[in-house]
Amino acid sequence: MATQLVPLSEVERLSASVVRILGGNPGKFTLQGTNTYLIGRGPQRILIDTGEGKPSWATHLKAVLSEEGATVHKALLTHWHHDHVKGISDLRKLCPEVTIYKNQPDDGQNPIEDGQVFHTEGATLKALHTPGHTVDHMVFVLEEEDAMFIGDNVLGHGTAVFEDLQVYLSSLQRMQARVTGRGYPGHGAVIENASAKITEYIKHRQQREDEVIRVLRYGKLHVPEDEPSPERKASWTPLEIVKVIYYNVPENLWLPASHGVLQVLMKLEAEGKTVQDMESGKWRLDSGRSAL
Repeated sequence: MATQLVPLSEVERLSASVVRILGGNPGKFTLQGTNTYLIGRGPQRILIDTGEGKPSWATHLKAVLSEEGATVHKALLTHWHHDHVKGISDLRKLCPEVTIYKNQPDDGQNPIEDGQVFHTEGATLKALHTPGHTVDHMVFVLEEEDAMFIGDNVLGHGTAVFEDLQVYLSSLQRMQARVTGRGYPGHGAVIENASAKITEYIKHRQQREDEVIRVLRYGKLHVPEDEPSPERKASWTPLEIVKVIYYNVPENLWLPASHGVLQVLMKLEAEGKTVQDMESGKWRLDSGRSAL
């Protein structure tokens, strides 16, 4: 995956009011590293996310603030994952007066409410609660650019993971309707058309759902339109389904993919389309309901 990623500078000005500072933690799941964003134009700035506590991030942030003649007076956290919050202590050392905001805040943090607005010179940020990746996930609309800081719900490369597929899809639909400009993701390069990328994500999730249903029904992905439903395999584990859908993906990625397939199965179960056998843990189509 790493060879497919576009290189990103450790520090880069993305617009008149947005500077991206990488978290210094590149990896399989963090891509080029966690993106943190310094927002605004005046002496008091807003920071979105804090990386995972790597020394290089604090060094870069200190240098940028010095060059800009600025300090961070508010930090907004998109969600609780460690690669977005572990730099808080370093931030407090650099900017002792900073106030930390987070949905479902920890001790010493202030809450973020859905619809809450944060102001700084050159930037107005409106918070939207968009759970799915995590229950506390927030995105922030930058009104001056009609852009959105989209956290980990949408990435600059590949697809995102989620805790609850149905909730996640609802959040994507809400995000899609709120912005026409850029998407500033928690990982990866800037997305020039956030709404189009979100549409791709929604279509991708529907494609995966259709594939799971085809495997449950036919035992394979590619089925002629006139082929009748065969005698189905009694039931499937998520990993067995993954081996059919992701046959051309390296095996070391099958287990992570099985978590997403499980989320699809649970969504279909809530819709009355699948049933799980409690004894074996395997899944099958609900014969009493049409899944197509």
